[in-house]
Amino acid sequence: MKEEANSPFLRTVPREKAFYFFTSVGNYTGENATSFKEFLERIGEVNVKSLEFHLYRGDLEKWVTEVLEDNKLAEEIGRLQKSSLSGEPLRSQLYATVQKRYRILTDSFSQFR
Repeated sequence: MKEEANSPFLRTVPREKAFYFFTSVGNYTGENATSFKEFLERIGEVNVKSLEFHLYRGDLEKWVTEVLEDNKLAEEIGRLQKSSLSGEPLRSQLYATVQKRYRILTDSFSQFR
């Protein structure tokens, strides 16, 4: 469907715009995400140190704003930055935040199809 391809939250972005997960500068995990759905999936499986690294540098928020074009989710991720969570509690909160937004967007999109 053409509408799906044009929807920022459902489209797949080119590899050069993918989110690449690192645990620190220069330490690539081998994981990346080229869509909102893949981003959600990777949050659930990538090394939690990568989530900590990217969250507190502002990388997740920036990618969501610039690539997924979702300012609402970016704001919610920004709030998580202030929580000082780490480890599995961080993964759980981040996953729940992204999953909730994904469901809202996909549910509202399906109503217009």
